[in-house]
Amino acid sequence: MEIWSNLAALVKVKTLVTLLVMLVFVVLALKGSISADNVMIIVSSVISFYFGTVSEKRTAG
Repeated sequence: MEIWSNLAALVKVKTLVTLLVMLVFVVLALKGSISADNVMIIVSSVISFYFGTVSEKRTAG
């Protein structure tokens, strides 16, 4: 049942917000509204923040 616990953790609000932010910036880059460099910076920041808080939560809990 550990697999179901892990899948449930992926569907949390923070995960959805992270994926949504990445999707929005990728779509904007593909449309040409913002440059690919800006997308890389923003997506990298969001991903590093997300994984930083996930790993912090695992070590604390």
